[in-house]
Amino acid sequence: MEKKTNIRKWVVLATTMVLLLLVLVKIQTIMISLTAQETVVKVDKETETSLLTDMQNQLAVLDKKLSANIPKNNYLVVNSTVNEFYLYKGKDLIKSDICSTGSYILLKGNDSKKQWMFKTPKGEFKILNKTKDPVWKKPDWAFIEDGLPVPSPNHSSRFEYGVLGDYSLSIGDGYLIHGTLYQRFLGLPVTHGCIRLDDANLELVYKSLPIGSKVFIF
Repeated sequence: MEKKTNIRKWVVLATTMVLLLLVLVKIQTIMISLTAQETVVKVDKETETSLLTDMQNQLAVLDKKLSANIPKNNYLVVNSTVNEFYLYKGKDLIKSDICSTGSYILLKGNDSKKQWMFKTPKGEFKILNKTKDPVWKKPDWAFIEDGLPVPSPNHSSRFEYGVLGDYSLSIGDGYLIHGTLYQRFLGLPVTHGCIRLDDANLELVYKSLPIGSKVFIF
């Protein structure tokens, strides 16, 4: 009887030791896992810091290149997406306000062979010409848009006074920066491709941008 009792004691003891060993192994596995996770987190933070430093260095290089290409004199930037303009001198903003740019309306001619897309061109331009009290010479599309017959190139009906405001600035290919009789529509994409400003802004831009000044449209 005593022998059986001793055997039971040894079985219980052995089972307890095995269970304890399994618990210790489990704890060790968890510790190893936690250590590995800490190492990964540490590596991620180091990588993040390294990437951030590289990005800052690249941005500094880009900023230096950008600064080198910024005109030192006055220039105009036009955002045709939100219909806003920004008048700068170097890095200093002189004035920003709403404007109007192309409507992106497609007009087809009477014979369906000609068509016009009324969009404002994008890119880098220069002020090629400046005019005070400009007269608008209406192109063919202006008559087609109104449902009128197209007159000869120099017919008197092509010339309209006062519709472009007090000033106009040409950036080439018939595109102008000019005023408008419909100032309530400023801020909307309603033009045939030109850039419209209100009276005060037009005068400021006209006086601020000599011929040769850059105009950036995007």
